[in-house]
Amino acid sequence: MCGIAGYYGLSANEALLNTMNDVQEHRGPDGEGIFVDGPCGLAHRRLSIIDVAHGQQPMATADGRYSIAYNGEVYNYLDLRAELEGLGRTFETDSDTEVVLQAFAQWGRDAFDRFNGMFGLAIWDRDEQRLTLARDHFGIKPVYVCRVPASEGSSSAEALLFSSEIRPILASGLYEKKPNERSIYRYLKFRAHEDGTETFFDGIERLEPGEMLEADADGIRRSMFTRLREELLELAEEQRPYDDAAAAEYKARFIEAVRLRLQSEVPVGTSLSGGLDSSAVAVIINQLINEGDKRTESVGTQQNTFSAVFPNSINDEERYVDAVLEICKGHVDGHKILPTPEEFKADLRDFVRTQEEPLISSGPYAQFQVMREATKHVTVLLDGQGADEMMAGYIPYYAVYLRQLRAQGAKAAAAELSKSLDVLFRLGRFRVKAKLKGRKDVPVTSLLNPAFTSKWTDERFPVEQSHLKKRLIQDLFHNSLPSLLRYEDKNTMRFSLEGRVPFLDKEVVKFIFSLTDEAIIKDGWNKRILRDATRGLLPESINRRRNKIGFTTPQSEWFMRLKNHFYSIFLSESFANRPYFNQTEVLHAFEGWIKGSNNSDTMMFWRFINLELWLQEYFDEEPQVDKATAQAAPKSDVEPNAGKSLDITTERGETVRRYPIRTELFAKDDDLDAKVLARIDEFFETLPTAGAEHDAATKGRWYLFISEKIIAITQGRSFFVWDIKVGKPARVLSKYVTRTPAGIGLGSPFTMQLAIEEAGLPRVLYAAAGGAVGKAIGRKGLFYELVGNQIAAIDGPTEYSAYPSNVSAKLAPKDPDQVAARLSAGIRSRVPAAYKDSFAGTIVMDANDIGRNVLGSDVPDDKARFEEMFADNPLGQGSEQTPMALVFIQDTD
Repeated sequence: MCGIAGYYGLSANEALLNTMNDVQEHRGPDGEGIFVDGPCGLAHRRLSIIDVAHGQQPMATADGRYSIAYNGEVYNYLDLRAELEGLGRTFETDSDTEVVLQAFAQWGRDAFDRFNGMFGLAIWDRDEQRLTLARDHFGIKPVYVCRVPASEGSSSAEALLFSSEIRPILASGLYEKKPNERSIYRYLKFRAHEDGTETFFDGIERLEPGEMLEADADGIRRSMFTRLREELLELAEEQRPYDDAAAAEYKARFIEAVRLRLQSEVPVGTSLSGGLDSSAVAVIINQLINEGDKRTESVGTQQNTFSAVFPNSINDEERYVDAVLEICKGHVDGHKILPTPEEFKADLRDFVRTQEEPLISSGPYAQFQVMREATKHVTVLLDGQGADEMMAGYIPYYAVYLRQLRAQGAKAAAAELSKSLDVLFRLGRFRVKAKLKGRKDVPVTSLLNPAFTSKWTDERFPVEQSHLKKRLIQDLFHNSLPSLLRYEDKNTMRFSLEGRVPFLDKEVVKFIFSLTDEAIIKDGWNKRILRDATRGLLPESINRRRNKIGFTTPQSEWFMRLKNHFYSIFLSESFANRPYFNQTEVLHAFEGWIKGSNNSDTMMFWRFINLELWLQEYFDEEPQVDKATAQAAPKSDVEPNAGKSLDITTERGETVRRYPIRTELFAKDDDLDAKVLARIDEFFETLPTAGAEHDAATKGRWYLFISEKIIAITQGRSFFVWDIKVGKPARVLSKYVTRTPAGIGLGSPFTMQLAIEEAGLPRVLYAAAGGAVGKAIGRKGLFYELVGNQIAAIDGPTEYSAYPSNVSAKLAPKDPDQVAARLSAGIRSRVPAAYKDSFAGTIVMDANDIGRNVLGSDVPDDKARFEEMFADNPLGQGSEQTPMALVFIQDTD
């Protein structure tokens, strides 16, 4: 497996080729090469699999006319080589690359349809000055293209960049990055994400399965080199009878497909999920080992299998994996990987970066983990990708088949339905359960920015609903398989592995489609032909399984474990500022999911999270950090927080110095006084060593300013949002309040619920009515004046706060004046004598970068004076963890 890149229509540019090549080094760590001729440049990264000693690329024919950069494996290359030798062609290497090159030199574009395998390639014809790109029949290997302005003096109006991944095009510097809003809308609304030529990058496209592109002086042309899709439809009309002989022939064909994909000079292993498909591959390889088949030399006497397992999870497949390992006992070394939600969180940005475009679930992360482990043991990995789309492996296919049967006659449909009821029940059981519990659906469009959705209201995502094989062909080439193949390519190549998919043998697929539909579904059993072919090879527990899971994660469980992290993503300013989302509604819906009060699901929330992280990774200028967990640089007590200053001169002419004091995080039931006073002791113990700071601190009166947040936390007046029981009035009222990105105010049903509980619903309604009148007459803040009870100090989760405040809502502290007096008494009883007389008291301050408000104090002074001292908010309650400050009034004498 390899990586290709290059251009057409530009001046010779080796530096550009090297730049594009470097960013996909992981696709080919074993070698690299570039080729330049006139307007064409080719670049290649090599992962050596066949003819390791030779086969370096770009490779040219002996006469120099054709040059190739090739990614993939053509498994029938030995047969093609023999045919080409019969036509008089000679070979200098044993690689399939040279066979592909010579085949093109012999047959031109007709060569591609002869290949049985996977490929993404570029061939330059020196004599015709023509670049040809091509992608295999099923799109197993990717080819991305992007049109850019041609070099000055070029004979072409526009130039072309191409590569195996998107990042080389981004790195070229010739493409101006822009998100594809149509793709974003279709992804969010329909879950479509690999359903055509467009990518999520506006102007970057992919070749479709079975497509080729030609670029020369006459322009750029795209066309299909194969009629495979049409052939499958034509074969479907043949309706050859399905019987034991057909099952036996399929078995022989599939075993040969596996044998062909064991060709390798480097170690080969198997990806084993425990499902029917990957288990079939594993047991066939085991049978070939037992038979002493020469092709298994690449596997060795012990087949390495790699499985993701999730103990105690509903998604766990370990018992099925163990059943396969038992069948293969003596010739297998089973590696089990146990992904955790903590690892998922740590890997999330790398995973998003690896995939290059959004995906519809976190499921492929299990595969990501498997590939990371597999690369320690093997270089090639076989798996079961593609079987579901050709043999109706997903539950919705049953509904399609039943509609088809109903059109053919009610009796046949009724008979099939009676034997499929348990399967169909699984399709609808969660929706039925949600309806019984009264949970409401949350349409995804209700969570999007109306201005964004209005642009794309005409978009549709038609799906074949009443013809089984037409639906399978649609999913093979358009709706389903392309995305799965993308996941596989990105995950394997991220760790320099080659993935091979024996179910996508072109001839095997054509054979299945030539049979009647009963080879696919019969008597409630899908994948019937595969079940029949593997009876006696596979354990009955797998051969007769009716529930499919596969390589995926326990997403719902993980989301609940990581809800605080995902909540902070939705709460972030970057998410709030995107033109695609309605942040308030997304937060409402996510809070409802946490509480179990709506019928939204993690698949929908994953799309929002994935899209946001993708935008951060590929479009935001500044690298994103988790503000709630990222640690600020260490500082001493006499240094300001980053971006802040120690000193401020108020409008009254007072010069004030504020020392922000770093503390440990506060929790419920902590002894507030003990923790605060201990830190004040430390401050004065170290102050004499601070030089000039010592002199500045001894000249005037000083105060303790303390954040209301830590007081509320220690009083048990801070609550996780998912622990607040929200009533209908809070949900209704909160929708009429603007929700700030910083989480301040009553724009959340959780903060509104706290307000109702604190002040009472009648008073909140009274204040809301007064607030509406105040808006009409231009008077701001009337709501908070009328409601009282320090409701203005209620805050929701804030992105910048340290955990758990980033996922909590809190009330104002109880009895803040008493807290201030108590702390002041403690300070006076213990500070050094030199500072005791000048200590003036404690101020409980609600401060942030938007505003500040004195909630309590034991100082008989104007509150506005103290608020002026915090006009620039020197505190830091996120990663800085400085929720209090010692404030000194500088003596001007």
